[in-house]
Amino acid sequence: MKQDEIKQLELYLQKKFALPALNVRKRPQKSDSVEVNIGDEFIGVIYRDDDEGEVSYAFQMAILEIDLDEIG
Repeated sequence: MKQDEIKQLELYLQKKFALPALNVRKRPQKSDSVEVNIGDEFIGVIYRDDDEGEVSYAFQMAILEIDLDEIG
């Protein structure tokens, strides 16, 4: 993904989740996806899909059971 596309995704997610600490970064040696972080914590991956000129993005976030225990 190009840098302007990554920035658009970042701004969209920051606004959608009301979370300015969220950032989107390039993944090493991957061009079809980017990583999503809150501060320094990795939370997921966004994959880009280009199907016959129609572009869409899929955000994948894994939630571990141990993470749920932290909430109480």
